[in-house]
Amino acid sequence: MTVNAKWAPGEEPTLANTGSAVTGWHLALTSLEAATTEFEWAMLRWREAFDRYNRQALNMLGLATVSIPEMSILHIVRLHDRAKPASMIANLLNRDDVQNIQYSLRKLMGLKLIQKAKDGSGKNSNVEVTDKGRQVCDEVANIRRQLLIEQIAQLENGEARLLFTAKTVSMMIGLYDEAGRVSTGYMALDTSSDE
Repeated sequence: MTVNAKWAPGEEPTLANTGSAVTGWHLALTSLEAATTEFEWAMLRWREAFDRYNRQALNMLGLATVSIPEMSILHIVRLHDRAKPASMIANLLNRDDVQNIQYSLRKLMGLKLIQKAKDGSGKNSNVEVTDKGRQVCDEVANIRRQLLIEQIAQLENGEARLLFTAKTVSMMIGLYDEAGRVSTGYMALDTSSDE
């Protein structure tokens, strides 16, 4: 079954040209706010679906004790089959909670999915996947190919749409990160009314 798309990159819908009304919602008083809210809610729903799918894949492999973030960390450790420090893993996942990543790394070590590996200088402790960890990554990739990639292949312009979406989401990550940084320089806003 092929899903017909009504747009391609460069011909994206907007609230103005789709006829969608601006909601009376407190988060969406203008069409730009409505579009931003639609994006945010779509990302929240995507995250929930992503987590459900990954939880089921891990259950299929008998890895019910491995969390979704831990599986993401395992994939990052395997990336390029090179040992990495916790700080690089945090950076690649856009996380600033290195202590939680270190906890997850210890758990993955306990499961024999990763192991310590010294860097070239012998000073820093990195981690790398074990043969067992590599096998788990490969099994997850196979499940992903069968259950997800085959469906994505049915989308019209699926690859181009995913690349466009990935670039858009990456741009939005930068905007949200910048807004978070800027907000640290401001006092709490007084949102009470003078009535």
